Amino acid sequence: MEKINKTNVARLLDKAGISYKLIPYRVDENDLAATHVAAELGEDIACVFKTLVLTAGPGHFMVCVIPGDCEVDLKKAARVAGFKKVEMLPMRELLPLTGYIRGGCSPIGMRKAFPTFFHSTAMDFPLIYVSAGVRGLQLQIAPDALIKYTRATVADLTKEE
Repeated sequence: MEKINKTNVARLLDKAGISYKLIPYRVDENDLAATHVAAELGEDIACVFKTLVLTAGPGHFMVCVIPGDCEVDLKKAARVAGFKKVEMLPMRELLPLTGYIRGGCSPIGMRKAFPTFFHSTAMDFPLIYVSAGVRGLQLQIAPDALIKYTRATVADLTKEE
């Protein structure tokens, strides 16, 4: 078994005394979707969450952590964060703002703490998966511990099917 290098996310969780597992997966540069990650992990997509960064304008940002096969509802997200309107952060702004690249964005350890919101279904699972801060590595963690650590709010954030 090859050694998994700890990410900044893992170091922050270690420091906080929070239990987790680092789970590597094969990256497909042409398919960074959470559905690919779930397939690689052999897990139900419903427990593999993606981290999205939204903006309500200059200096106003929020983080939404939603199931990998869902789409964020911008109206619901704006409402729970107290904004009039939000949109997805342009991809070119993700790395400078958060320190993360697409496919490796974690709700833990961004350059700055932003208001964070987890979709309510996160609480349906004993363990969920989120990015460990790099492509090719997921964090398996209890949702309540993660939500408490990130000081997140749990809300309905996705479009109805």
